[in-house]
Amino acid sequence: MPVSTSYLPDPRHDRLGAEFFDPVAPADFPQTILRFRNDRWAARVGLETLSDAEWISHFGRFEPLPGNFPRPLALRYHGHQFRSYNPDLGDGRGFLFAQMRDAKDGRLLDLGTKGSGKTPWSRTADGRLTLKGGVREILATEMLEAQGVYTSKTFSLIETGEALVRGDEPSPTRSSVMVRLSHGHVRIGTFQRLSALDKQDDLKRLVDYCIEQYWPQAREAADPVAAFFALAVGAIADMAADWWVAGFVHGVLNTDNTTITGESFDYGPWRFLPTLDPNFTAAYFDHSGLYAFGRQAGALFWNCERLAGCLLDLSSQTALVDGLNQFQTRFWSRLALRTHAKLALAPSGEDADRELVQGFYDALHKTGVPYERAFFDLVGGARANRVAASPHRDVYGAPEWVPIVERLRAARPAPGADRALSHAYLQRGAPSTLLIEEVEALWADIANRDDWSGLHEKIEEIRLAGDCYTGLASVSAD
Repeated sequence: MPVSTSYLPDPRHDRLGAEFFDPVAPADFPQTILRFRNDRWAARVGLETLSDAEWISHFGRFEPLPGNFPRPLALRYHGHQFRSYNPDLGDGRGFLFAQMRDAKDGRLLDLGTKGSGKTPWSRTADGRLTLKGGVREILATEMLEAQGVYTSKTFSLIETGEALVRGDEPSPTRSSVMVRLSHGHVRIGTFQRLSALDKQDDLKRLVDYCIEQYWPQAREAADPVAAFFALAVGAIADMAADWWVAGFVHGVLNTDNTTITGESFDYGPWRFLPTLDPNFTAAYFDHSGLYAFGRQAGALFWNCERLAGCLLDLSSQTALVDGLNQFQTRFWSRLALRTHAKLALAPSGEDADRELVQGFYDALHKTGVPYERAFFDLVGGARANRVAASPHRDVYGAPEWVPIVERLRAARPAPGADRALSHAYLQRGAPSTLLIEEVEALWADIANRDDWSGLHEKIEEIRLAGDCYTGLASVSAD
């Protein structure tokens, strides 16, 4: 197989021991039609040189990658689902296929699957993924990556030729198998399982593994377990703030969907906000609004509390509470930083930053300006030409916005903001969005005409936005 020299296989999860996984076999699909390959990220792990046929053999038929796991591993975990504890979880339609090093920064990365067949944890499900679900995950990860959210990457999507019956979309519907590239699949639910089964030796082994692979800076602390926990809490708080700035609603923030690296992953009923509504939910089955947009940070904090409970026998309660107590401060600090970056402003590090940020989101909430549109119009400090070009220019003159526009104009632009504002994306007439109507229209083209051109065009549009936002983040950090 012609892998490049930057392919650095490093399978490690199996070293934890048999208590952590079950070796499984992938499904034998009737077809394998390549629909998406992420060559940008394939190059980061040395797999961009694969031919399409080789790609399909590895990510549709799951022939082992050189030097990697000889058999896929279905991971074991428990979790709270909508605050109810479920001990019957685990990888029910996915597995860990390979691990390797990021050629750029040396991180340990996983290739994990979704829709790859039944496992011991499938229960009554079929272990499959709808093609629509795979397309939606491509869109979610591409847009979140563009927005600067630390997210898993959709690595591959292959249509598999089966007719699936689902209760939440017209059936029968087309099937697929997806591969994600992720910075680990160790969930809070992974710790919960070992704690619930009172497997303290395995729990300590898992903590040591996480410190070694994901949080090595915790090794030198007087209490490495508490240090690891505090680092995980900080990363999860950052994720909550990044979702807020992106206007993203995950939909299902169960403890088995929260990793200890603070990486956003596992996209089911996600949505992006049309307007700022704290009560906006993504999942039709979230009847109480537990995971509504405005409650996501609180839900993630609750999940962190569950992780703390698993570590009580390995650390001190005082140290773990100290780690929890940083969540809110970290969230607000990150929210201010990322909001300023998206607006191409230099944060001052003072209370004025928080007042500006709170005022900005309050005005968004009260006036109903489309979420992404407000950032697009007001980037660079509410410049007169951009405001005048907006279809919402009259709203920005309303009492709710006037003091915020004044604050934005008084704020210091980030160094290099003028250069960043000349980016082609910001010369468009409107921002790139990914509202549910757009997603459904893209899927309709695929479902009705097998027309994938709209999806590919949308990915290119999103990546243009991402290039712009990367530039804004870099000038704001200077």
